[in-house]
Amino acid sequence: MSGIDVGEELGARAAQARALALLRIRSRALAVAILPAAVAVVLFAADAQGHLAGPAWDAVRWTVLGVAVVVLLVTVLVAVSVARARPAMSPTVPVPEEGAPDLYRLVRDLADRLDVPAPSAIALTPDCDSWLEDRTHRALRKGPGAPAEAADTAPVLVIGSPFLWWMRVAELRAVLAPVVAGTGPSAHPDIAAARRFVRGLDAAIADAAAPGRGPVRGAPLAFAGWVARLLLRACRDHAAEMERCVAAAASMRAQTVDYGLRIAAQEQVGLAYAGWDRLLTRVALPAWRMGRWPSRLDAGVVSALTELSRRDRLADGFALRLGERPACDLLEEPGVADEAASLLAARLFHGGPAESGPGWAPVDWQQYPDEVVDRKWRSEAARLHRVLDTLGVPRASASDPAVPTLARVMEHLAGPGGPGGPGEALAAGIGAAVAREEAEAPGHGGGEGQGGQVHGAAGSGPADDPLDLWGPGPLPLFPLQPPRTGTELLADHVAAMVCCAAVDTAGAAPGLDWLDGPALLVGGERRADLADPVLSLVEDGDPDPLLSWLAEVGVRSDKPVRLV
Repeated sequence: MSGIDVGEELGARAAQARALALLRIRSRALAVAILPAAVAVVLFAADAQGHLAGPAWDAVRWTVLGVAVVVLLVTVLVAVSVARARPAMSPTVPVPEEGAPDLYRLVRDLADRLDVPAPSAIALTPDCDSWLEDRTHRALRKGPGAPAEAADTAPVLVIGSPFLWWMRVAELRAVLAPVVAGTGPSAHPDIAAARRFVRGLDAAIADAAAPGRGPVRGAPLAFAGWVARLLLRACRDHAAEMERCVAAAASMRAQTVDYGLRIAAQEQVGLAYAGWDRLLTRVALPAWRMGRWPSRLDAGVVSALTELSRRDRLADGFALRLGERPACDLLEEPGVADEAASLLAARLFHGGPAESGPGWAPVDWQQYPDEVVDRKWRSEAARLHRVLDTLGVPRASASDPAVPTLARVMEHLAGPGGPGGPGEALAAGIGAAVAREEAEAPGHGGGEGQGGQVHGAAGSGPADDPLDLWGPGPLPLFPLQPPRTGTELLADHVAAMVCCAAVDTAGAAPGLDWLDGPALLVGGERRADLADPVLSLVEDGDPDPLLSWLAEVGVRSDKPVRLV
C-alpha cells in the first residue's frame, strides 16, 4: 500500500471515529430523555411482583411516571423541531445536465477515476470557492421552491462561477478533483448520519432565533433551541475535527489525479479571487448603487485579470493561457449562466431585488461608462449642490447664480473657518441625504452609507425564492464594504463634481478601469491623480493642489455643470 493510500485510510478512519463520537452524543441525549420512563417501568414492574409496596412507593411510582411523561413530551417537541427545521442552503444558480453536458461528463469522469460516487447535480455560486452541499434533508425536498436535485442522495457540487471563466478546462479539472473526492466520505453512513445530526441542531437554533414568533409558538421553539444549543456545544469539537479529517482524506485521494497540474492551478485560484474581489468592490458596487447590475461579471473577471497581468510583473505570463479552451465552454449557454450568477451576486453582496425592474436594470460593459460612471458623477454632484442649497450657500460669486458650478463648492470648502466648519457640516448633510435616499429606495440594501447586515443561518420560511432558504434575515448576506464616513462621502462627491466639470468644460470622458472602476479619461488616457488634490481641499481646506490640477487639465471651475 502506497503512502497516499495509507494517509487516505488514516484520514477516513479518523473521520469515522469522530462521526461515531457525534452519534454517541446523540445516543446519550436520548438515553437521558428515556431514563425517567425506564425507572417508571422498573417501579411498576416491581409493584406487579409484590415488591416495593406501600403508600410511599405508590407516590414515588406515580411521581416518576409523571416526570417521565413530561420528559418524553419535551423530547418529542425537541425532536420534531430539529427534524422540521430547514438547514441552511447556499443560494446558487442550478446547472441542469442538458445545459452543461460536457461539464457533467468531466465531473463524472473525475468521480470514476477517484472511485467515488458522482455528485447528484451541479450548481454555480458567485464566489471563488467550490464545495459539496448535502441537500437531502426532507425540509429541502418540500415546497414550490425546493431544488429538484435535493431528491437525490449524493451531494450537489457547487462551483465558483469565476473559475469557469478564468480557468482553462484542465485547470478546473485539477481544482475540482479534491472536492469531488469528498463524495466518498459523504457516502459513509456514520459520517452522513453525524452530519445530518449537526445540521439539524444548527437549523433548530436558527429557527428558534427567527423573529415574528408569538408567545404560544415562540416559547416551545426557544426551549428547543436552548436544548439544541447545548447539544451543538458538545458536538462542536468533534464536528470540526471530523470535517478536517474528511478534507484530508479527500485531498490524499485526489493526489492520484492531475496532481502536478493542481499545484499550478492553485495559483490561478488565488489570482481569480484577487480579480473577483477587485471587480466586485471597484466595478460592480458603483453600478449596484446606481440601480444597475452588470450582467457579465464573470466575463469581466477575465478582462480584470488580463489587465492585472499586463500591469503586474508577478502575474506576467498568466494571460498566455487564454489561448487554451476556457472552462466556460463546458456550458451550452455561458452568457445565460453568467447573467444569472451576476444577478445573484448583486443580491448577495448588495441586497438588490431578485428580478430586474424600472430601478434595477442590467447593464453591459459597453454601456457602463455612460449608464453608470457618468450618471454616478452627475447624481452625486446634484446631491452635493442640494445639500449646499440646504445650508444656504450662494450659488457662486462670479457667475450666474442660477447654475451650479465647481467654483461654488471650492469657495465654500476653502472659505473662512477652514474645513472643520463648512466641511463637517457639508459632510453631515451629505451623509444624511444618502441615508434618506437609501431608506426611500425600494428593494435595495447595503448602499453608499451603510454596510448592511450579515445573516448566516437558516430559518424555516417558505421556499418560493431560492434565497428564502437562508431564512427571513436582511440582505445583503455578505456586504462588501463597511459604512463610509461623512468625510469619505464628501470627498467622493467633490471628486464627482470635478469629473463632471472636466467632461463638460475640458472634453474629458467617463471610462471604465477593470481594476479600479469608474475612471476619468483625458485625451483617451486615464487620470488617476485626482484623489490627493480633492482630499487636500476636503480635509485641509487647501484649494491650491486642486486648482493646479484643474489648470493642467484645462477645466473651468466657473462654467456651469450639467446635473441630473
